Amino acid sequence: MSTIGLFYGTDTGNTETVAKIIKQKIEDSLGADSVDLLEIYQKSSEDMAKYDLLILGMPTWYDGELQGDWEEYIPKMEAIDFTNKKIAFFGLGDQYGYASYFCDALGVFALIVEKNHGTLCGLTSTAGYEHDHSKAERDGMFVGLCIDVDNQDEMTEERIDHWIPSVLQSFGLQ
Repeated sequence: MSTIGLFYGTDTGNTETVAKIIKQKIEDSLGADSVDLLEIYQKSSEDMAKYDLLILGMPTWYDGELQGDWEEYIPKMEAIDFTNKKIAFFGLGDQYGYASYFCDALGVFALIVEKNHGTLCGLTSTAGYEHDHSKAERDGMFVGLCIDVDNQDEMTEERIDHWIPSVLQSFGLQ
């Protein structure tokens, strides 16, 4: 079985916490050692390029700002050929405090993946969210799983539980 590379960037620890939950739930389904959990800090493009199945997790800060480690990773990400790779995104954001920028980071990185011939997996409905705009939104869908631990933390686990089977099926693992 292919190992999934789960890369995340975090400043407050919230994205890391969600990444660990996702890793555990996938391993509960697929078995131990099916996910490599990697913080994006100081990773090379080769670190990511060696995986054909990727889950990328990132927060969006304030008025659409990228988390620092992910912002620094953009040139490395742009150098990766994502042909024959499947990529799922999850992101954290504040849909009320920053309603016009909710989970924008997902949209920024999804464009890079698509430009470099990757396949997006794990799209989710925008239903149940109250935001004005998001770069991650396309035709009523987010390009990944959006989590709002500030305002809808009680929905986090349910959203993850609903998302993971879709991702694993898209990855050809279920």
